[in-house]
Amino acid sequence: MTRLSSLLGAALLLPALLTAQTTPAGRPPAAPHRSGTPAVKAVPAAPGAATDSNAAGPRAGQFAGLRFRGIGPAMASGRVGEVAIHPSDKNTWYVAAHSGGVWKTVNGGTTWSPIFDAQPSYSIGTVVIDPNNPLTVWVGTGENNSQRSVGWGDGISKSTDGGRTWTNVGLKESFHIGRIVIDPRKSDVVYAAAMGSMWSPGGDRGVYKSSDGGKSWTQVLKPDNEWTGAYEIALDQKNPDVVYATTYQRGRRQWGFIDGGPGSAVYKSRDAGATWNKITRGLPAEELGKIGLAVSPVDPNVVYLQVEATTRAGGFFRSRDGGQNWERMSPRTAGPPFYYHKIVADPKNVDRVYSVDVQIQVTEDGGRTFRSIQGRSMHVDNHAVWIDPDDTDHLLVGNDGGLYETRDRGAAWHFFGNLPIAQFYKVSVDNATPFYNLCGGTQDNNTLCGPSQTRNGHGTSNADWFVVVGGDGFQPRIDPTNPDIIYGESQHGELARYDRKTGERVGLQPQVEPGEPASRWHWDAPLIISPHSDTRLYFASQRVYRSDDRGDSWRPISGDLSRQLDRNTLDLMGR
Repeated sequence: MTRLSSLLGAALLLPALLTAQTTPAGRPPAAPHRSGTPAVKAVPAAPGAATDSNAAGPRAGQFAGLRFRGIGPAMASGRVGEVAIHPSDKNTWYVAAHSGGVWKTVNGGTTWSPIFDAQPSYSIGTVVIDPNNPLTVWVGTGENNSQRSVGWGDGISKSTDGGRTWTNVGLKESFHIGRIVIDPRKSDVVYAAAMGSMWSPGGDRGVYKSSDGGKSWTQVLKPDNEWTGAYEIALDQKNPDVVYATTYQRGRRQWGFIDGGPGSAVYKSRDAGATWNKITRGLPAEELGKIGLAVSPVDPNVVYLQVEATTRAGGFFRSRDGGQNWERMSPRTAGPPFYYHKIVADPKNVDRVYSVDVQIQVTEDGGRTFRSIQGRSMHVDNHAVWIDPDDTDHLLVGNDGGLYETRDRGAAWHFFGNLPIAQFYKVSVDNATPFYNLCGGTQDNNTLCGPSQTRNGHGTSNADWFVVVGGDGFQPRIDPTNPDIIYGESQHGELARYDRKTGERVGLQPQVEPGEPASRWHWDAPLIISPHSDTRLYFASQRVYRSDDRGDSWRPISGDLSRQLDRNTLDLMGR
């Protein structure tokens, strides 16, 4: 994973010409960049790049005077998967972006610094601060959900200076880290939940333990099969030798996804991971899927699970005896579980538990009933909750739209519109003057367009960006003769034409004729404008469609180009 690809996934970056300069002797280097967008070094030439001035292709040093500059946007932000807060300095936060690295603030979110951009992995699953030495920060790379567009990582990294420098400490074949927990008695004792690849078997999977601060790792809980990894880990904070873990079997291919299997289970260790027992009494006998886990900080004998299971046997479960027996409190699960299912127990109220979901949910009665505390203007699809242990009305929530804060337990929310971590799938540029514009389709944050430069002395701002079409954005196209005409699409072939001058937005999806088989649109359907005619579009499901009037009418120019295979007969998880 190159530095270039990792950063393009987080925010739009443009090359800028630099004047060659050196730092005068005795002058200290420039202070770290601390604005809302990252300062990025030049990308090194690829190994084996041509060096002869007459050789074809880029020459060594040809781009040495270029650097990338962030142009945003932050008004949509992006997927926040985890939040870690300094235990004694509540203004120092670390935010893990599923597709945008790790960001740090030392002033409660007023400004942010990207602190992981020099590392090989841009996709982050979890971040945790050592409670005994807050300068030590652990990052588990590779996002820990199972959606269609999932970034993978290269194991676990550790910083001992508050994120200034990092060392990769192993589990590089884990691809996705579900959780990292630290023994509160001894900082060198660390547990990691290694999920393994979603697309192939094997690798580093299960619960791993380090007793030397990450120098070495031992697999202390081995899953039942090569498609199963560990998802969650939780400690009994009053007796950290008691460890709970959940395992999760999954497998995805282009044609399908299996979310669960016989490998998904709940385990408990009473001897710091040396031995484990599978917990089953009161839990569904059916095959399980993804399982969320939380141990109450108030009473560690109270343990909560949010269980996905076949035949609708899953739900929200509670144990009052340290996991020996379980009661199904309600049938509630997050939906779909493969994208959510984390639960967080309140540090002062044993019966209050938060469940991340499309809308964030809370129970005040141990899981019997839930209610939403989602703000009206708040982005949906939540992934992370932090609860202030000193003031439990104070929450931070991360979701597909970024980071939110509430001081009254969800009655009102504040959005941090200065965190530029939008996940761009594809981008296009127009021919506007004096500054060209860029349009990009983003993960769950619309198709967005903004200027490459601006006359504003403060640079590009959120106000310079505008929305072409909603939903998950994919391939935008811009009329080469009229930059005000922009085509944008969301999932399953929902295509629209947007006129920036008038604000008109027209749906353009081709429709089948009566009696024809329905169109099978890909999540990301291909779209091009003909280089020979700016009014001609090509758009494809299993058929290729052509329009000669900017999408007002369509005709198929091919039959079914698929192999017409029954995907249920294709291999998944080796069977």
